Amino acid sequence: MQLSPGTRLKSGTCSTEIIIVKAPADATVITCGGAPMGIPGEEVETALAPEASEGTQLGKRYINEDETLEVLCTKSGDGSLGIGDTPLSVKEAKPLPASD
Repeated sequence: MQLSPGTRLKSGTCSTEIIIVKAPADATVITCGGAPMGIPGEEVETALAPEASEGTQLGKRYINEDETLEVLCTKSGDGSLGIGDTPLSVKEAKPLPASD
């Protein structure tokens, strides 16, 4: 699936919903709970894979290793986000400069 910023995706394994913030140039399939995510309204229910059940957190941003993909979680759920078998990690906040 060709992703673009602003695209909304919904998991078929749990209640997780995300918005694409930064998208890679090539076609990418984002998974949640071990199954591909789809456009809201395309209801495809599948079972949650045990190896992808760490969950998502509302309001957190998730990125891939090389930071070409960034998504924002708009609804939390039980499934973990990934690209294929590679999990996405929570983006850490940048430290603010010290004020003396």
